[in-house]
This record gives sequence, C-alpha cells and structure tokens, in this order.
Amino acid sequence: MLMWTGPFPGPDRLARQYFPGGTWSRPAAMPMEAYRTGDELVVHFDLPGVDHSAIELTVERDTLTVRAERRPDVAEPTETVVAERPYGVFARRLFLGDALDREHVTASYDAGVLTLRIPVAPHAKPRRIQIDAGEARQLTG
Repeated sequence: MLMWTGPFPGPDRLARQYFPGGTWSRPAAMPMEAYRTGDELVVHFDLPGVDHSAIELTVERDTLTVRAERRPDVAEPTETVVAERPYGVFARRLFLGDALDREHVTASYDAGVLTLRIPVAPHAKPRRIQIDAGEARQLTG
C-alpha cells in the first residue's frame, strides 16, 4: 500500500544524527508515522517550528513528496551560545501503491505536525460478493 524512503540511503543515518539540517541538494529526513484507519491512510510528519507557508506537498504519478524549510528566527547580529535545533531543508518521499487514491489527498498542519489523509481507492476496498444459489442437483447412482 505504501512504501517510503528518506532522502538518503541507510549508511547516512549516523551523519544525519550529528548534522540534522539539510540543504536543497541534500535535504534531511523528517520523522513520520503512518497508519491505516478505516478507509484511509493517515501520515504524520513532525515539522516543529516550520511555518506552514514553507511546506511544499506534491504528488506526481505514484510519488508523494513533502519538502519543508526551517530557518533561524533570530535577528542579526547575534552571538550564538548553543545551537542544537536543526535548520535547513527537510524532505520525505512516499511511494503510493495502486490501492491509494492519489487524487483525493488532504493535508492539515497543526502544532508543528503535518497530517496527510490518503483515502483507499474504491477498487481496493473490500467488497462482499453475492453467491447465487443454483438448483439442487440429484445424484443418481
């Protein structure tokens, strides 16, 4: 139903831990959670401190891409004492299977969490098949 990938292959996981921000050419991954409830897939992305206007959501064929940018909001000049919050560009790609309805994806953003709701495609929903009862056959033997 859903396949996901981060912007980097597995070996870069340690580097991302120590250098969490990204650039437009090499965006960092954002944490996500996905689950199915009823007839839809719900996906949450953690984007704390990102303005909703800095989030870009696109669907092209079977790929859904989320990109966001978080910039520091301090006035210049400043003297940084501690800088542990990640800034830069964050991205995530999800590959949507045929069982999902790409045309009706909805998105909302609240308290730093981007929530996507992706309906299950009508052809992929379970349906009951009626069984016609034929006339009883008599066995002769």
